Amino acid sequence: MSNELNRNPEQKARDQIDAMLRLAGWHVQSRNDIDFSVGIGVAIREYQTSVGPADYILFVNQKPLGIIEAKREDEGHRLTVVEGQSKEYAVAKLNALVNAEPLKYVYESTGVVTRYTDHKPRGKNVFSFHKPETFLGRWR
Repeated sequence: MSNELNRNPEQKARDQIDAMLRLAGWHVQSRNDIDFSVGIGVAIREYQTSVGPADYILFVNQKPLGIIEAKREDEGHRLTVVEGQSKEYAVAKLNALVNAEPLKYVYESTGVVTRYTDHKPRGKNVFSFHKPETFLGRWR
């Protein structure tokens, strides 16, 4: 029996999102093993916020700048419905950090379909996540 058969749809989506993040230059880590020394872009899974754990918080040079709300693949057709949930995480307080501003990069993703909303009323489908260097160029 393959490991593929033992993974639920949510885990499959997160595995695909992890791979997409790595391709874009992010270091993906769990909330229990945070090491910012690995590079400028670190994506932390299940980071605790004041409204619950966010699927991913994206840090550039240890500064939180982005959020990814992960959904299973069969929810790809309704990602616009979860934009409100993503934005709620984007304005939430982050555990162990003082973040005075909302997170600037807001995504919803199934690992197959990814939307970038960035606090705008209309999101758009994108083919990949922004690279950490892109964050640096826009938000210094």
